[in-house]
Amino acid sequence: MAIIGNIIKGVIDLKDALTAAPNHVENQKKVLKQLLETARNTQFGKYYNFEQLLASDNIPVAFSEMIPYFDYNQISAKWWNKLQKGESDVTWPGHATYFALSSGTTGKTSKRIPVTNDMIESIRQAGIKQVFALKNFDLPADFFEKEIMMLGSSTDLDKRNNHLEGEISGISASNIPFWFRGYYKPGEDIAKIEDWDERVQHIVKHANDWDIGALSGIPSWIELMLQEVIKHHNLNHIHEIWPNLQVYTSGGVAFGPYEKSFHALMGKPVTVIDTYLASEGYIATQVRPETDAMQLNTDNGIYFEFVPFKPEYINQDGSLQDDAPSINLSEVKTDQDYVLIISTVSGAWRYLIGDTIEFTDVEHAEIKITGRTKFFLNTVGSQLSVNKMDAAMKVLEQKFDTLIPEYTICARRGDDGEFYHFWYLGSELNDVDELVISETLDKALKDANKNYKVARSKALKGVKVKVVSPECFYNWNARNKKKGGQVKMERVMNEDKFLEWETFLNTH
Repeated sequence: MAIIGNIIKGVIDLKDALTAAPNHVENQKKVLKQLLETARNTQFGKYYNFEQLLASDNIPVAFSEMIPYFDYNQISAKWWNKLQKGESDVTWPGHATYFALSSGTTGKTSKRIPVTNDMIESIRQAGIKQVFALKNFDLPADFFEKEIMMLGSSTDLDKRNNHLEGEISGISASNIPFWFRGYYKPGEDIAKIEDWDERVQHIVKHANDWDIGALSGIPSWIELMLQEVIKHHNLNHIHEIWPNLQVYTSGGVAFGPYEKSFHALMGKPVTVIDTYLASEGYIATQVRPETDAMQLNTDNGIYFEFVPFKPEYINQDGSLQDDAPSINLSEVKTDQDYVLIISTVSGAWRYLIGDTIEFTDVEHAEIKITGRTKFFLNTVGSQLSVNKMDAAMKVLEQKFDTLIPEYTICARRGDDGEFYHFWYLGSELNDVDELVISETLDKALKDANKNYKVARSKALKGVKVKVVSPECFYNWNARNKKKGGQVKMERVMNEDKFLEWETFLNTH
Protein backbone atom coordinates (compact mmCIF):
# COMPACT_ATOMS: atom_id res chain seq x y z
CA MET A 1 0.00 0.00 0.00
CA ALA A 2 1.34 3.48 -0.91
CA ILE A 3 1.27 4.90 2.64
CA ILE A 4 3.32 8.03 1.95
CA GLY A 5 1.54 8.54 -1.36
CA ASN A 6 -1.85 8.38 0.34
CA ILE A 7 -0.72 10.93 2.95
CA ILE A 8 0.51 13.33 0.25
CA LYS A 9 -2.64 12.87 -1.79
CA GLY A 10 -4.76 13.45 1.33
CA VAL A 11 -2.95 16.72 2.04
CA ILE A 12 -3.52 17.84 -1.56
CA ASP A 13 -7.21 16.97 -1.36
CA LEU A 14 -7.59 18.81 1.96
CA LYS A 15 -5.82 21.92 0.64
CA ASP A 16 -8.13 21.94 -2.37
CA ALA A 17 -11.22 21.62 -0.19
CA LEU A 18 -10.16 24.56 2.02
CA THR A 19 -9.14 26.89 -0.82
CA ALA A 20 -11.66 29.20 -2.45
CA ALA A 21 -11.71 29.69 -6.21
CA PRO A 22 -9.30 32.52 -7.11
CA ASN A 23 -10.47 35.93 -8.21
CA HIS A 24 -7.84 36.58 -10.84
CA VAL A 25 -8.71 40.22 -11.50
CA GLU A 26 -8.52 41.12 -7.80
CA ASN A 27 -5.31 39.11 -7.49
CA GLN A 28 -3.74 41.22 -10.20
CA LYS A 29 -4.75 44.51 -8.59
CA LYS A 30 -3.11 43.38 -5.33
CA VAL A 31 0.05 42.19 -7.11
CA LEU A 32 0.51 45.48 -8.97
CA LYS A 33 0.10 47.47 -5.77
CA GLN A 34 2.57 45.21 -3.94
CA LEU A 35 5.12 45.56 -6.73
CA LEU A 36 4.87 49.36 -6.72
CA GLU A 37 5.01 49.62 -2.92
CA THR A 38 8.04 47.34 -2.69
CA ALA A 39 9.98 49.10 -5.47
CA ARG A 40 9.01 52.73 -4.80
CA ASN A 41 12.39 53.60 -3.25
CA THR A 42 14.46 51.99 -6.02
CA GLN A 43 16.13 54.09 -8.67
CA PHE A 44 13.41 53.06 -11.12
CA GLY A 45 10.63 53.73 -8.64
CA LYS A 46 11.87 57.23 -7.91
CA TYR A 47 12.48 58.02 -11.58
CA TYR A 48 8.90 57.07 -12.50
CA ASN A 49 7.39 58.42 -9.27
CA PHE A 50 5.79 55.25 -7.89
CA GLU A 51 4.58 57.29 -4.88
CA GLN A 52 2.37 59.31 -7.21
CA LEU A 53 1.20 56.14 -8.97
CA LEU A 54 0.16 54.60 -5.65
CA ALA A 55 -1.93 57.67 -4.86
CA SER A 56 -3.88 57.36 -8.12
CA ASP A 57 -7.61 56.52 -8.11
CA ASN A 58 -6.98 53.91 -10.82
CA ILE A 59 -3.51 52.44 -10.35
CA PRO A 60 -3.54 50.06 -13.39
CA VAL A 61 -4.48 52.88 -15.79
CA ALA A 62 -1.99 55.34 -14.27
CA PHE A 63 0.71 52.64 -14.42
CA SER A 64 0.14 52.03 -18.13
CA GLU A 65 0.18 55.77 -18.85
CA MET A 66 3.30 56.67 -16.87
CA ILE A 67 5.64 53.73 -17.56
CA PRO A 68 6.84 52.99 -21.12
CA TYR A 69 7.23 49.54 -22.62
CA PHE A 70 10.66 47.93 -22.30
CA ASP A 71 12.14 45.12 -24.34
CA TYR A 72 15.31 43.44 -23.07
CA ASN A 73 17.72 45.72 -24.91
CA GLN A 74 16.01 48.86 -23.62
CA ILE A 75 15.74 47.91 -19.95
CA SER A 76 19.21 46.35 -19.94
CA ALA A 77 20.90 49.40 -21.46
CA LYS A 78 19.17 51.90 -19.18
CA TRP A 79 18.74 49.97 -15.93
CA TRP A 80 19.90 46.36 -15.59
CA ASN A 81 23.46 47.11 -16.75
CA LYS A 82 23.84 49.01 -13.46
CA LEU A 83 23.38 45.73 -11.62
CA GLN A 84 26.28 44.28 -13.60
CA LYS A 85 28.40 47.18 -12.32
CA GLY A 86 27.56 46.38 -8.71
CA GLU A 87 24.82 48.93 -8.04
CA SER A 88 21.87 48.00 -5.81
CA ASP A 89 18.24 49.10 -5.56
CA VAL A 90 18.05 49.64 -9.31
CA THR A 91 14.71 48.23 -10.47
CA TRP A 92 14.09 46.08 -7.38
CA PRO A 93 15.33 46.41 -3.79
CA GLY A 94 18.79 44.99 -3.18
CA HIS A 95 20.72 43.09 -5.80
CA ALA A 96 19.81 40.08 -7.93
CA THR A 97 21.16 36.82 -6.50
CA TYR A 98 21.15 35.20 -9.93
CA PHE A 99 21.12 36.18 -13.57
CA ALA A 100 19.31 33.90 -16.00
CA LEU A 101 21.24 33.53 -19.25
CA SER A 102 18.93 33.42 -22.23
CA SER A 103 19.96 33.77 -25.86
CA GLY A 104 16.46 32.58 -26.76
CA THR A 105 16.11 31.50 -30.37
CA THR A 106 17.40 34.53 -32.19
CA GLY A 107 20.44 36.03 -30.48
CA LYS A 108 24.01 34.76 -30.24
CA THR A 109 24.87 36.86 -27.18
CA SER A 110 23.28 35.70 -23.95
CA LYS A 111 20.82 38.01 -22.30
CA ARG A 112 21.35 38.42 -18.57
CA ILE A 113 17.97 38.64 -16.83
CA PRO A 114 17.99 39.35 -13.08
CA VAL A 115 16.50 36.68 -10.82
CA THR A 116 15.94 37.92 -7.28
CA ASN A 117 15.28 35.90 -4.14
CA ASP A 118 11.69 37.11 -4.39
CA MET A 119 11.48 35.57 -7.87
CA ILE A 120 12.94 32.29 -6.62
CA GLU A 121 10.18 32.24 -4.00
CA SER A 122 7.59 33.15 -6.67
CA ILE A 123 8.73 30.23 -8.84
CA ARG A 124 8.64 27.92 -5.82
CA GLN A 125 5.09 28.96 -4.95
CA ALA A 126 4.00 28.45 -8.56
CA GLY A 127 5.52 24.97 -8.43
CA ILE A 128 3.57 24.21 -5.26
CA LYS A 129 0.40 25.39 -7.02
CA GLN A 130 1.18 22.94 -9.82
CA VAL A 131 1.59 20.08 -7.33
CA PHE A 132 -1.76 20.85 -5.67
CA ALA A 133 -3.41 21.05 -9.11
CA LEU A 134 -2.48 17.38 -9.63
CA LYS A 135 -5.57 16.61 -7.55
CA ASN A 136 -7.65 17.45 -10.63
CA PHE A 137 -5.90 14.82 -12.73
CA ASP A 138 -7.05 11.86 -10.62
CA LEU A 139 -3.63 10.27 -10.21
CA PRO A 140 -3.25 7.19 -8.00
CA ALA A 141 -1.65 7.50 -4.57
CA ASP A 142 1.47 5.56 -5.57
CA PHE A 143 2.31 8.22 -8.17
CA PHE A 144 3.30 10.55 -5.31
CA GLU A 145 6.02 8.11 -4.24
CA LYS A 146 7.73 7.93 -7.63
CA GLU A 147 10.77 9.86 -8.79
CA ILE A 148 10.70 12.89 -11.10
CA MET A 149 13.15 13.36 -13.97
CA MET A 150 13.81 17.07 -14.54
CA LEU A 151 15.86 17.55 -17.69
CA GLY A 152 16.99 21.16 -17.84
CA SER A 153 20.24 23.01 -18.17
CA SER A 154 23.23 22.45 -15.92
CA THR A 155 22.87 23.32 -12.23
CA ASP A 156 26.60 24.08 -12.06
CA LEU A 157 26.14 27.85 -12.11
CA ASP A 158 28.93 30.28 -12.95
CA LYS A 159 30.03 32.80 -10.34
CA ARG A 160 30.36 36.33 -11.72
CA ASN A 161 31.07 39.31 -9.50
CA ASN A 162 28.47 39.10 -6.72
CA HIS A 163 25.97 36.74 -8.36
CA LEU A 164 25.55 33.35 -10.04
CA GLU A 165 24.63 32.82 -13.69
CA GLY A 166 22.93 30.00 -15.58
CA GLU A 167 19.76 29.13 -17.47
CA ILE A 168 16.52 29.46 -15.51
CA SER A 169 15.93 25.69 -15.44
CA GLY A 170 19.36 25.22 -13.87
CA ILE A 171 18.75 28.03 -11.37
CA SER A 172 15.37 26.53 -10.43
CA ALA A 173 16.78 23.02 -10.06
CA SER A 174 19.63 24.30 -7.89
CA ASN A 175 17.01 25.74 -5.52
CA ILE A 176 14.78 22.70 -5.10
CA PRO A 177 13.66 22.28 -1.46
CA PHE A 178 15.48 19.71 0.69
CA TRP A 179 12.41 17.50 1.06
CA PHE A 180 12.17 17.10 -2.72
CA ARG A 181 15.78 16.03 -3.35
CA GLY A 182 15.05 12.36 -2.72
CA TYR A 183 12.52 12.39 -5.58
CA TYR A 184 14.61 14.51 -7.95
CA LYS A 185 16.45 12.80 -10.79
CA PRO A 186 18.99 12.70 -12.36
CA GLY A 187 20.31 13.97 -9.02
CA GLU A 188 22.66 16.81 -8.18
CA ASP A 189 25.90 15.26 -9.46
CA ILE A 190 24.59 14.43 -12.94
CA ALA A 191 22.58 17.67 -13.16
CA LYS A 192 25.82 19.67 -12.76
CA ILE A 193 27.40 18.19 -15.90
CA GLU A 194 27.71 21.05 -18.39
CA ASP A 195 27.87 19.04 -21.63
CA TRP A 196 24.34 17.96 -22.54
CA ASP A 197 25.33 14.79 -24.41
CA GLU A 198 27.55 13.67 -21.53
CA ARG A 199 24.74 14.34 -19.06
CA VAL A 200 22.33 12.24 -21.14
CA GLN A 201 24.81 9.36 -21.28
CA HIS A 202 24.95 9.33 -17.47
CA ILE A 203 21.14 9.30 -17.41
CA VAL A 204 21.13 6.38 -19.85
CA LYS A 205 23.59 4.45 -17.68
CA HIS A 206 21.55 4.94 -14.49
CA ALA A 207 18.06 4.62 -16.03
CA ASN A 208 17.60 1.10 -14.63
CA ASP A 209 18.22 2.37 -11.09
CA TRP A 210 15.30 4.78 -11.05
CA ASP A 211 11.53 4.44 -10.76
CA ILE A 212 10.46 7.48 -12.78
CA GLY A 213 6.84 8.58 -12.40
CA ALA A 214 7.09 11.98 -14.07
CA LEU A 215 9.20 13.80 -16.66
CA SER A 216 9.77 17.54 -16.94
CA GLY A 217 11.52 19.51 -19.68
CA ILE A 218 11.40 20.96 -23.19
CA PRO A 219 9.84 18.38 -25.57
CA SER A 220 12.65 18.18 -28.14
CA TRP A 221 15.33 17.43 -25.54
CA ILE A 222 13.12 15.09 -23.53
CA GLU A 223 12.47 13.11 -26.72
CA LEU A 224 16.17 12.85 -27.54
CA MET A 225 16.92 11.65 -24.01
CA LEU A 226 14.15 9.04 -24.18
CA GLN A 227 15.40 7.86 -27.57
CA GLU A 228 18.90 7.35 -26.14
CA VAL A 229 17.54 5.35 -23.18
CA ILE A 230 15.42 3.19 -25.50
CA LYS A 231 18.30 2.63 -27.90
CA HIS A 232 20.90 1.80 -25.24
CA HIS A 233 18.68 -0.67 -23.39
CA ASN A 234 17.23 -2.16 -26.59
CA LEU A 235 13.63 -1.33 -25.65
CA ASN A 236 10.44 -1.10 -27.66
CA HIS A 237 9.26 1.89 -25.63
CA ILE A 238 10.19 3.81 -22.48
CA HIS A 239 7.62 2.06 -20.27
CA GLU A 240 9.67 -1.13 -20.47
CA ILE A 241 12.24 0.52 -18.19
CA TRP A 242 10.04 3.08 -16.41
CA PRO A 243 6.70 1.24 -16.11
CA ASN A 244 5.28 3.77 -13.62
CA LEU A 245 5.79 6.83 -15.82
CA GLN A 246 2.41 8.59 -15.74
CA VAL A 247 2.97 12.34 -16.18
CA TYR A 248 4.98 14.56 -18.51
CA THR A 249 5.24 18.26 -17.64
CA SER A 250 6.03 20.08 -20.87
CA GLY A 251 7.33 23.61 -21.15
CA GLY A 252 9.30 26.13 -23.15
CA VAL A 253 7.46 25.62 -26.43
CA ALA A 254 4.04 24.49 -27.59
CA PHE A 255 3.71 20.73 -27.15
CA GLY A 256 1.54 20.31 -30.26
CA PRO A 257 4.33 19.75 -32.84
CA TYR A 258 5.87 17.07 -30.62
CA GLU A 259 2.68 15.31 -29.56
CA LYS A 260 2.78 12.51 -32.11
CA SER A 261 6.51 11.80 -31.84
CA PHE A 262 6.42 11.91 -28.02
CA HIS A 263 3.56 9.44 -27.67
CA ALA A 264 5.29 7.13 -30.15
CA LEU A 265 7.97 6.60 -27.48
CA MET A 266 5.39 5.54 -24.88
CA GLY A 267 3.97 2.09 -24.19
CA LYS A 268 0.78 3.42 -22.60
CA PRO A 269 -0.99 6.77 -22.21
CA VAL A 270 0.77 9.49 -20.25
CA THR A 271 -0.87 12.63 -18.84
CA VAL A 272 0.70 15.71 -20.43
CA ILE A 273 0.61 18.92 -18.38
CA ASP A 274 1.72 22.16 -20.03
CA THR A 275 3.68 24.80 -18.14
CA TYR A 276 5.07 28.21 -19.03
CA LEU A 277 8.34 28.90 -17.22
CA ALA A 278 10.41 31.65 -18.84
CA SER A 279 13.70 33.24 -17.80
CA GLU A 280 11.61 36.13 -16.48
CA GLY A 281 9.35 34.04 -14.25
CA TYR A 282 6.83 31.21 -13.93
CA ILE A 283 4.03 32.59 -16.07
CA ALA A 284 1.33 29.89 -16.12
CA THR A 285 0.54 26.22 -15.59
CA GLN A 286 -2.20 23.83 -16.67
CA VAL A 287 -4.50 23.09 -13.74
CA ARG A 288 -7.37 21.15 -15.36
CA PRO A 289 -7.41 17.95 -17.43
CA GLU A 290 -10.36 19.04 -19.58
CA THR A 291 -8.20 21.65 -21.31
CA ASP A 292 -4.58 21.92 -22.39
CA ALA A 293 -4.64 25.68 -21.74
CA MET A 294 -2.60 27.09 -18.85
CA GLN A 295 -3.77 29.29 -15.99
CA LEU A 296 -1.85 32.50 -15.43
CA ASN A 297 -0.19 32.71 -12.03
CA THR A 298 -2.07 35.86 -11.11
CA ASP A 299 -1.38 35.99 -7.36
CA ASN A 300 2.33 35.50 -7.21
CA GLY A 301 4.82 38.20 -8.13
CA ILE A 302 3.87 38.93 -11.76
CA TYR A 303 1.52 41.60 -13.09
CA PHE A 304 0.23 41.01 -16.61
CA GLU A 305 -0.80 43.39 -19.38
CA PHE A 306 -1.88 42.56 -22.91
CA VAL A 307 -1.43 44.41 -26.21
CA PRO A 308 -3.70 43.32 -29.10
CA PHE A 309 -1.46 41.57 -31.62
CA LYS A 310 -1.94 43.69 -34.71
CA PRO A 311 0.65 44.54 -37.37
CA GLU A 312 0.27 48.28 -36.80
CA TYR A 313 1.46 47.90 -33.19
CA ILE A 314 4.54 45.76 -33.97
CA ASN A 315 7.90 47.06 -35.23
CA GLN A 316 9.98 45.09 -37.73
CA ASP A 317 12.26 43.76 -34.96
CA GLY A 318 9.31 42.46 -32.93
CA SER A 319 9.25 45.33 -30.43
CA LEU A 320 6.15 47.41 -29.71
CA GLN A 321 5.17 50.82 -30.97
CA ASP A 322 5.34 53.30 -28.08
CA ASP A 323 1.66 54.15 -28.47
CA ALA A 324 0.42 50.54 -28.72
CA PRO A 325 -2.59 50.27 -26.34
CA SER A 326 -2.51 47.79 -23.46
CA ILE A 327 -5.32 46.29 -21.41
CA ASN A 328 -5.37 44.38 -18.13
CA LEU A 329 -6.94 41.07 -17.20
CA SER A 330 -10.39 42.57 -16.61
CA GLU A 331 -10.66 43.59 -20.28
CA VAL A 332 -9.36 40.59 -22.25
CA LYS A 333 -11.42 38.49 -24.63
CA THR A 334 -11.10 35.01 -26.07
CA ASP A 335 -9.99 34.28 -29.65
CA GLN A 336 -7.71 37.33 -29.81
CA ASP A 337 -3.93 37.19 -29.96
CA TYR A 338 -2.17 39.43 -27.43
CA VAL A 339 1.44 40.46 -26.92
CA LEU A 340 2.27 39.55 -23.32
CA ILE A 341 3.67 42.30 -21.08
CA ILE A 342 4.89 41.57 -17.53
CA SER A 343 6.09 43.41 -14.44
CA THR A 344 7.78 41.23 -11.83
CA VAL A 345 9.49 40.82 -8.46
CA SER A 346 12.79 40.63 -10.33
CA GLY A 347 12.44 44.26 -11.41
CA ALA A 348 11.09 43.83 -14.92
CA TRP A 349 8.67 46.67 -15.68
CA ARG A 350 6.16 46.62 -18.55
CA TYR A 351 8.53 44.12 -20.09
CA LEU A 352 7.96 42.65 -23.54
CA ILE A 353 8.67 38.98 -22.98
CA GLY A 354 8.39 38.31 -26.72
CA ASP A 355 5.53 35.82 -26.64
CA THR A 356 2.01 36.11 -27.99
CA ILE A 357 -0.91 34.40 -26.26
CA GLU A 358 -4.65 33.98 -26.56
CA PHE A 359 -7.23 33.41 -23.85
CA THR A 360 -9.27 30.25 -24.04
CA ASP A 361 -11.19 30.93 -20.81
CA VAL A 362 -11.28 34.42 -19.30
CA GLU A 363 -12.93 33.39 -16.02
CA HIS A 364 -10.17 30.86 -15.32
CA ALA A 365 -7.46 33.18 -16.76
CA GLU A 366 -6.40 30.33 -19.04
CA ILE A 367 -4.17 30.94 -22.04
CA LYS A 368 -2.30 29.27 -24.86
CA ILE A 369 0.99 30.47 -26.31
CA THR A 370 0.39 31.31 -29.96
CA GLY A 371 3.86 32.40 -31.06
CA ARG A 372 6.62 34.98 -30.82
CA THR A 373 6.50 38.61 -31.86
CA LYS A 374 9.76 38.06 -33.77
CA PHE A 375 8.35 34.93 -35.40
CA PHE A 376 5.31 36.68 -36.76
CA LEU A 377 5.75 36.39 -40.53
CA ASN A 378 4.01 39.35 -42.14
CA THR A 379 5.96 39.59 -45.38
CA VAL A 380 3.58 40.83 -48.10
CA GLY A 381 0.69 40.71 -45.60
CA SER A 382 0.66 36.96 -44.90
CA GLN A 383 0.21 37.48 -41.10
CA LEU A 384 1.39 33.97 -40.33
CA SER A 385 1.83 33.19 -36.63
CA VAL A 386 3.52 30.16 -35.08
CA ASN A 387 0.27 28.56 -33.94
CA LYS A 388 -0.96 28.57 -37.55
CA MET A 389 2.32 26.99 -38.64
CA ASP A 390 2.05 24.35 -35.90
CA ALA A 391 -1.49 23.54 -37.02
CA ALA A 392 -0.29 23.12 -40.60
CA MET A 393 2.39 20.67 -39.42
CA LYS A 394 -0.35 18.54 -37.83
CA VAL A 395 -2.18 18.47 -41.15
CA LEU A 396 0.97 17.23 -42.89
CA GLU A 397 1.63 14.62 -40.21
CA GLN A 398 -1.86 13.22 -40.62
CA LYS A 399 -1.89 13.42 -44.43
CA PHE A 400 1.47 11.70 -44.91
CA ASP A 401 1.49 9.54 -41.75
CA THR A 402 4.76 11.00 -40.53
CA LEU A 403 6.35 12.97 -37.68
CA ILE A 404 7.52 16.58 -38.08
CA PRO A 405 8.92 17.63 -34.70
CA GLU A 406 10.97 20.51 -36.13
CA TYR A 407 10.66 23.08 -38.89
CA THR A 408 11.84 26.53 -39.88
CA ILE A 409 10.71 29.08 -42.45
CA CYS A 410 12.02 32.16 -44.21
CA ALA A 411 10.21 34.64 -46.47
CA ARG A 412 12.50 35.88 -49.27
CA ARG A 413 12.66 36.36 -52.99
CA GLY A 414 13.37 33.38 -55.19
CA ASP A 415 15.55 33.25 -58.30
CA ASP A 416 12.67 34.71 -60.31
CA GLY A 417 12.50 37.80 -58.06
CA GLU A 418 9.14 36.82 -56.56
CA PHE A 419 8.43 36.33 -52.83
CA TYR A 420 8.15 32.76 -51.55
CA HIS A 421 7.93 31.08 -48.17
CA PHE A 422 10.87 28.67 -47.98
CA TRP A 423 10.26 25.83 -45.52
CA TYR A 424 12.59 23.19 -44.09
CA LEU A 425 10.75 20.32 -42.43
CA GLY A 426 12.48 17.98 -39.98
CA SER A 427 11.09 14.57 -40.90
CA GLU A 428 12.02 11.14 -42.22
CA LEU A 429 9.46 11.71 -44.98
CA ASN A 430 11.59 10.70 -47.96
CA ASP A 431 9.16 8.91 -50.24
CA VAL A 432 6.84 11.82 -51.07
CA ASP A 433 7.50 14.43 -53.75
CA GLU A 434 8.39 17.76 -52.10
CA LEU A 435 6.11 19.51 -54.61
CA VAL A 436 3.14 17.50 -53.27
CA ILE A 437 4.12 18.42 -49.71
CA SER A 438 4.36 22.10 -50.74
CA GLU A 439 0.87 22.05 -52.27
CA THR A 440 -0.61 20.35 -49.18
CA LEU A 441 1.08 22.81 -46.85
CA ASP A 442 -0.05 25.78 -48.93
CA LYS A 443 -3.67 24.59 -48.86
CA ALA A 444 -3.58 23.98 -45.09
CA LEU A 445 -2.34 27.53 -44.49
CA LYS A 446 -4.95 29.02 -46.82
CA ASP A 447 -7.69 27.13 -44.99
CA ALA A 448 -6.45 28.31 -41.57
CA ASN A 449 -5.62 31.95 -42.30
CA LYS A 450 -7.60 34.30 -44.51
CA ASN A 451 -4.76 36.86 -44.54
CA TYR A 452 -2.39 34.24 -45.86
CA LYS A 453 -4.92 33.30 -48.50
CA VAL A 454 -5.18 36.93 -49.63
CA ALA A 455 -1.38 37.28 -49.70
CA ARG A 456 -1.13 34.14 -51.85
CA SER A 457 -3.49 35.68 -54.37
CA LYS A 458 -1.31 38.79 -54.61
CA ALA A 459 2.37 39.28 -53.73
CA LEU A 460 3.26 35.90 -52.18
CA LYS A 461 4.12 33.69 -55.15
CA GLY A 462 4.18 30.32 -53.44
CA VAL A 463 5.64 27.78 -51.03
CA LYS A 464 8.86 25.80 -51.44
CA VAL A 465 9.55 22.84 -49.15
CA LYS A 466 12.70 20.84 -48.44
CA VAL A 467 12.63 17.81 -46.13
CA VAL A 468 15.70 17.10 -43.98
CA SER A 469 16.39 14.83 -41.05
CA PRO A 470 15.37 16.18 -37.62
CA GLU A 471 18.99 15.58 -36.64
CA CYS A 472 19.93 18.59 -38.77
CA PHE A 473 18.01 20.86 -36.42
CA TYR A 474 19.60 19.38 -33.30
CA ASN A 475 23.08 19.57 -34.86
CA TRP A 476 22.43 23.21 -35.78
CA ASN A 477 21.65 24.00 -32.15
CA ALA A 478 24.72 22.07 -31.00
CA ARG A 479 26.90 23.99 -33.47
CA ASN A 480 25.57 27.22 -31.95
CA LYS A 481 26.25 25.87 -28.44
CA LYS A 482 22.52 25.89 -27.79
CA LYS A 483 21.81 22.24 -27.11
CA GLY A 484 19.56 21.18 -24.24
CA GLY A 485 18.16 23.32 -21.41
CA GLN A 486 15.81 26.12 -22.44
CA VAL A 487 16.91 26.05 -26.08
CA LYS A 488 14.29 26.31 -28.82
CA MET A 489 14.71 26.15 -32.58
CA GLU A 490 14.04 29.28 -34.62
CA ARG A 491 10.67 28.80 -36.27
CA VAL A 492 11.14 31.90 -38.43
CA MET A 493 14.52 33.10 -39.71
CA ASN A 494 15.53 36.35 -41.34
CA GLU A 495 17.42 36.15 -44.64
CA ASP A 496 20.90 36.38 -43.10
CA LYS A 497 20.23 33.61 -40.56
CA PHE A 498 18.55 31.51 -43.26
CA LEU A 499 21.66 31.80 -45.44
CA GLU A 500 23.75 30.55 -42.49
CA TRP A 501 21.27 27.68 -42.02
CA GLU A 502 21.42 26.61 -45.67
CA THR A 503 25.21 26.88 -45.71
CA PHE A 504 25.33 24.70 -42.60
CA LEU A 505 23.10 22.07 -44.26
CA ASN A 506 25.25 22.05 -47.38
CA THR A 507 28.50 21.56 -45.45
CA HIS A 508 27.41 18.96 -42.89
